[in-house]
Amino acid sequence: MESPLLQRYRRDRRKLLNFIVSSELITDIRKFPGSAIDFDVISADYVLECIKSGGGVFDVSKATTKHTDESMFPSMIQSQSGDSFFLVSAPDSAGSPPRRVPPPVEINSDRQHSFIPHVSSNDSEATTSGVNDPYMVPSSSKSAKNMDVPSLGLPVLRTGLSDDDLRESAYEVLLSCISFSGITIHSLENPKKDKGSKFLTGLKNRRDRRHMRSHSVENQFEHIDTIRAQMQISEAMDERIRQKLMQFSMRKPHVPLDIPQISIELLSGIQLNDFLVERSYTQWRKRQANVLEELFASVNYPEMQELGILLDKIRSPEEWNIIMTPADRTEVLLAIRQVASSLSSMRGNSHTSYWNAGYHLNIRLYEKLLFGVFDILDEGQLIEEHADYLKLIKLTWGTLGITQKMHDALYGWVLFQQFIETKEMVLLDQANIQVQKVLSTNHIDENEEQCIDRVICTIDNNGVKTRCNLVQAVFCSINLWFDNRLQDYHLHFSEKPAFFRKLVSMGLAVATDNSAAIRVRVYVERSVEAACRRVEDTINLISKMEGKHPLAILASELKVIAEREVSVFSPILSQWCPDAGMVASVYLHKFYGERLKPILEDVSFSVDAISVLSSAHRLEHYLIQSFKSKDEKSGAGSFSVDFYQINKISRPIILDWLISQHERILEWTGRAFHLEVWEPLSNQQKQAASVVEVFRIIEETVDQLFGLSLPMDISHLQALLSIIFHALDGYLLKLFSQLVEKNHLYPAAPPLTRYKDAMFPIVKKKVVESVFLDEEVEEKLKELTAVKLCVRLNTLQYMQKQINLLEDGIKKSWTSTMGKTDSMLIDSESLDELFVATFDSIRDSVADAIRKICDLIGTKIIFWDLRDSFLLRLYHGTVEGSRLENLLPHIDSVLNHVCGLIDDTLRDMVVASICRAALEGYIWILLDGGPSRAFSDSDIIMMEDDLNMLQDLFVADGEGLPRSLVEVESKLAHQILSLFSLDAESVIHMLMMASENLSTGFGSKIQGQRSLDDVDTLIRVLCHKKDGEASKFLKLQYHLPASSDYVETASYESTPKSPIPTGSLFLRSASVKWGEKECVAEYRILGRYAIYKKSLSILFFFFLLWVITW
Repeated sequence: MESPLLQRYRRDRRKLLNFIVSSELITDIRKFPGSAIDFDVISADYVLECIKSGGGVFDVSKATTKHTDESMFPSMIQSQSGDSFFLVSAPDSAGSPPRRVPPPVEINSDRQHSFIPHVSSNDSEATTSGVNDPYMVPSSSKSAKNMDVPSLGLPVLRTGLSDDDLRESAYEVLLSCISFSGITIHSLENPKKDKGSKFLTGLKNRRDRRHMRSHSVENQFEHIDTIRAQMQISEAMDERIRQKLMQFSMRKPHVPLDIPQISIELLSGIQLNDFLVERSYTQWRKRQANVLEELFASVNYPEMQELGILLDKIRSPEEWNIIMTPADRTEVLLAIRQVASSLSSMRGNSHTSYWNAGYHLNIRLYEKLLFGVFDILDEGQLIEEHADYLKLIKLTWGTLGITQKMHDALYGWVLFQQFIETKEMVLLDQANIQVQKVLSTNHIDENEEQCIDRVICTIDNNGVKTRCNLVQAVFCSINLWFDNRLQDYHLHFSEKPAFFRKLVSMGLAVATDNSAAIRVRVYVERSVEAACRRVEDTINLISKMEGKHPLAILASELKVIAEREVSVFSPILSQWCPDAGMVASVYLHKFYGERLKPILEDVSFSVDAISVLSSAHRLEHYLIQSFKSKDEKSGAGSFSVDFYQINKISRPIILDWLISQHERILEWTGRAFHLEVWEPLSNQQKQAASVVEVFRIIEETVDQLFGLSLPMDISHLQALLSIIFHALDGYLLKLFSQLVEKNHLYPAAPPLTRYKDAMFPIVKKKVVESVFLDEEVEEKLKELTAVKLCVRLNTLQYMQKQINLLEDGIKKSWTSTMGKTDSMLIDSESLDELFVATFDSIRDSVADAIRKICDLIGTKIIFWDLRDSFLLRLYHGTVEGSRLENLLPHIDSVLNHVCGLIDDTLRDMVVASICRAALEGYIWILLDGGPSRAFSDSDIIMMEDDLNMLQDLFVADGEGLPRSLVEVESKLAHQILSLFSLDAESVIHMLMMASENLSTGFGSKIQGQRSLDDVDTLIRVLCHKKDGEASKFLKLQYHLPASSDYVETASYESTPKSPIPTGSLFLRSASVKWGEKECVAEYRILGRYAIYKKSLSILFFFFLLWVITW
């Protein structure tokens, strides 16, 4: 967000610009119709320039463009102390300024003749030198030599001519050659350019006329103007030079042209009054004198001392402009002309002619002409007229002594230098074409070979100096540049690999020694070695910063080098050397192995040891997999090296690490379980936090193990699976230990009684006794609320899902770590058995826990949580007064609460458990409801309706449990109700039959389950049946007390200690236990009861007969 001060500044700036533009200072505003002016993107300097120009036209688009251009450079402040600029970034971020003294700059004493103007500290001199002189031009952009460009090794210039001097002299030579070839370079009819235009005017006009070139004679001046702009010559100077050279060519059209004649002619024809500033004229004369001195000194002219005096007169502004008369100046130039003429007469003896001896100057001048083919506004591109331009500079060949082969070599050399400067691929392609032209030249004449051999260049290669001719020097310099970079191609071409293929091709083309395969092998070895040394020099610092072992960092960095070698360099280098990739991989393997060997001799379990071994294994594995197969296909041979033997060394280390992880995981698992409060993580994540923590620890261990990137075998996998098994099994055992058996939740069965109404109130009645829970069980039950049991179920369900994911993840990681080759060595069946033995066992334990908790939830809700409101209230006293419909809302709310807590996948299972427990509770009320419950035939109809309502509650109109399932669970309850609807004799008869079958062995039942022909069930039906005959039967045969003898009040509040059943079967009474002997005895009792009843009937008949008779 911008600061308030900056916002205020921008607001004031907009207001000020709006005021200025809206005032009378601006006469005309040009903008798009209907568009508003955005003053934030308007250049304030442009507005001020418009006002200074007399209130001219204010062009919005130009003002916007100027603002955009200005934003690309730092803001400047002009002051007396000098120009200053602001930095966008903090200046401290670049560090402190250098404290070392800058290296001294050696300046040749003759460099004072340079054309570069000197700016004096004196104000008056500065003002004079700052005059807008049309004869002065900006210095060339190539004046600052790029140290990356190799040297051609030409002899040193004695006079210290600068690049600008050479460029201007080359332009004069070119104009002279064009003029002497018959092309008009100056005419009085030639229209003048706009006086206000600068030296770029011709270039800008040429850009506007792109794709509209004309080869007609009328465009000669246009081509020359383009050359002037490319050579950066001022228009005023160009006009004067053209005029004098045109006059010179008209006076002596057939005279052989040479450089001294051109310089002498210009010195005689151009005077002080042709320049606006005397200083510019002085510098121009010094350049001409230096060119003459450079040529004359090359031939060891005997009277060179006298000639030097003449040249010094030309350089001296005081003597030439003030002391000497025009006649004296003419005499000096005449003497120099005579020397030049005498040297020109020696042209037949080519070994002593001046232009042969000064060949290095000619080459430099021609090189400057060739640089004119590059667009000065985009130096990476050739001008469109480069073909016509090359034809024009070909006119200088006779004057400068250039041949076709020399031209091809020099043009390729210039293109190559420009490629180094700009990194433009098109220039490299053009340079390669020129090099191929030179290489493809099979035959050259003797004169051309002599011209090439006359230029002796000295190439310095690491202190070894080699003398060679011009073409050899070009190839040697290019070759040296390629060698320096290809011997460390990882440094020079890692960012721009697109150049690499063409560079290698051209570099091998100009090489003169060794075969391509040998050179490429050397390139690979030295480049990889240099990259490794650079990495090795920095690993100690990186190690301190990152806190890692140096060898681990070294392996990672070497792997990066190998990856770059595989993806970028080896596919290209293998075209000339098939085993290039193998050479790199072998060297990298050996380089790291030499540094790893001392560590492997005494390695022990530690974080550093594991990091080093894993990094070494990753490096070795990558080198083998990346290079081996490809090199074998290319016929380069096998990957034969001394392997690191990481497998043998790391095996015991990994096992030790797994053992330590085993103890740590068990500790963390126990801690997480101990802190668990069994609350859901969130509404979406309903499992406990502890199980998430356990699996997180396990997954971290798995990731760490396979993240080691060390070779493994089946023993490591066995150890890992053992850790997982013990961690999860320990968690499940702790979870099991918190549960209680559900038989502790069932109420104690009250004593069996026979139904009998109380005829007279009894002052003192028996109270139903209760058996209380053990304190440990009661403490557990306090923690086993319905919510926490649901969270435990969700936790187990989460474990089931995570176990599957964990198993799949380990299998994938194992396959990835072992690889296709290693995994085939291990029997897949034994591997599958190992996974089955671990994870299937855990799955079975989880499934058992889910079933047990589901049963526990249903039993606890019905027999514990709803004991007072359901078991003790339903049908207590009378059926009509305590119907089920009054209790269903409470049960329904409990169901809704549980369904909101449980995971959707477990909902039906939990609801089915509650349904089953509710029906069991209903059966308990029917059979073990105690003395307070007795049912008549009229009650059975209402009870049937209640049972149907209970079924409908769990079906929930099709949104709950399937009706078929509920009907199966409620079948026994309906059957028991059907027993109550029978008369007492039928039930007694069924009891007799059940006892007879039990005595003969046919009536044995499944333990813990009730049935209609069950003796226990039939007796309890008789106990709770409102029937006198049933009561008599129970009194005579079992001596059961009457229900009226007991007092039992319904309790609607949980008691401190809850009763539990005293028998082993939760639905079996404690007062009657049926064994095989007891059943036989009961059968005999029932037989005697039948005989006794028949005898009583006969006696009663005779008693009535006696009464009647009496």
